[in-house]
Amino acid sequence: MKKLLKDLPLPITGLMLGFAALGNLVQTYSQDIRNIFGTISFIIFILVVLKMLLFSEGVKEALENPLVASVFPTFSMTMMLLATYIKPFSDGIAGVFWFAGLILHMILMIGFTQKFVLNDNYSIKKVFPSWFIPYVGIAVASVTSGVFGMQSIGKVLFLFALIAFIVLLPIVLKRILVVKDMPEATIPSIAILSAPASLCLAGYINSFEVKNTVLVYILLLVAQILYWGVIFYLSRMLRLPFYPSYSGFTFPLVISGLALKLANGFLVSSGHSMPLFIKLIFIEEVIAALACIYVLIRFIGFLFAREGATEMEKRA
Repeated sequence: MKKLLKDLPLPITGLMLGFAALGNLVQTYSQDIRNIFGTISFIIFILVVLKMLLFSEGVKEALENPLVASVFPTFSMTMMLLATYIKPFSDGIAGVFWFAGLILHMILMIGFTQKFVLNDNYSIKKVFPSWFIPYVGIAVASVTSGVFGMQSIGKVLFLFALIAFIVLLPIVLKRILVVKDMPEATIPSIAILSAPASLCLAGYINSFEVKNTVLVYILLLVAQILYWGVIFYLSRMLRLPFYPSYSGFTFPLVISGLALKLANGFLVSSGHSMPLFIKLIFIEEVIAALACIYVLIRFIGFLFAREGATEMEKRA
């Protein structure tokens, strides 16, 4: 077990977040399936916590890597989502869990900014699509704020996330399309491009009582353009060997489907229904579920392969 925890890559927190969000995406179909996906997320959460407790030095060393450090706030994002799973059992514990996730996310965001942004060694070559996570990722609080009656906080954090998205998008696109030269292990993180606009859209719909239809359409358009851009590039990324950065294929695809679902609900209720969205929602739900299950299988294979290699070394 200790070997498993030691080998557990920190970017698995992205997969953990993906399953927590996937449960909410499929909730309209089955509460049982939601609970299964939530349980998978909880199990990974416990494993990551144990790794941090037992191998704290290794975790600190891993967080020196700008890619890993930018992905790790998915841990605090997951806490805010998992709080919604806890709420039916205990309002108090769920509320504490949600606030702890929010505070931890702010701490991680500030720490990331100090270490990798406000730094003399800053270089655009150290920028990856995962940089959206510390800043725009806080919009998970907006998505879940209504569950805890914290819409006022959700509104403020939505505005912060939206501004962060607008500022970061040209920088990240320049890194990918102009500077290029991304190490192979970081290429799967390109899938994260599909997340920020969708996350902002979901946060806006869930935290604002009165919504601006034009803003919903703009965010939805940008979100879907980025989503389908990632989908068309996905086959090329999947040809790469497995890297822990494969976790980038999970939450971004899930939140895209969830945002479209929420937007469609709002548009239907406001008399702007589009039948095409129903088909798109189903397609994106299927893609999201397949992506999460596929990446989970690849992570399990990766960890067992490491375990098996260690056993063979011991016997040699």
